[in-house]
Amino acid sequence: MNLDVLSDSLEKILEQYGQAFKDKVFSGESSEEDDLMLVFGLTQAIKAENKQYWGRELGMCWQLIVTELCRQTCSNFSGPIREGADELCDFAVGKDAADTKYRIGSGDSGTLKKFKQYAARLKELGYRPILLILRNDNLPAAITACVTGGWTVMLGNETYEYLRDITGFDLQSWLKARKDRLRYNGF
Repeated sequence: MNLDVLSDSLEKILEQYGQAFKDKVFSGESSEEDDLMLVFGLTQAIKAENKQYWGRELGMCWQLIVTELCRQTCSNFSGPIREGADELCDFAVGKDAADTKYRIGSGDSGTLKKFKQYAARLKELGYRPILLILRNDNLPAAITACVTGGWTVMLGNETYEYLRDITGFDLQSWLKARKDRLRYNGF
């Protein structure tokens, strides 16, 4: 693993999102900030202006960072597992089929049914379904439904520890070292 190449690749993902956040202007849950928010200098007050936007964008940024980290550091990495139009997970590392989530805030029956179906199918294919969730302030009923549905759920520090174990890279420290590096200027 070349740490400089990995760091450069992860920086490019952050820079792309940093630029998108700088260009975004908005008109007039938990109070905890996470490591990814802090890279962009985001606060809960800023996110509250448009939760859907920030949740979607931070979620995609998190997915790309974790996927790239694993792609570059895990020799047994493979991309998404798909069946038809369905993407059962974001990637696999060995027999772990990982789906990344910034936060799970939806408890709607369609979403939970899909999670349950995907976990069952991944298990049939011989994988261990894992949710790698950055935030700790998830909807408890949704987390319970995911666990009951067959997912191994990792939250916050558990996610960072799992990633450190399989990649040898401390993503949490790497993100913390970039606090305010790409400060969002919409405030």
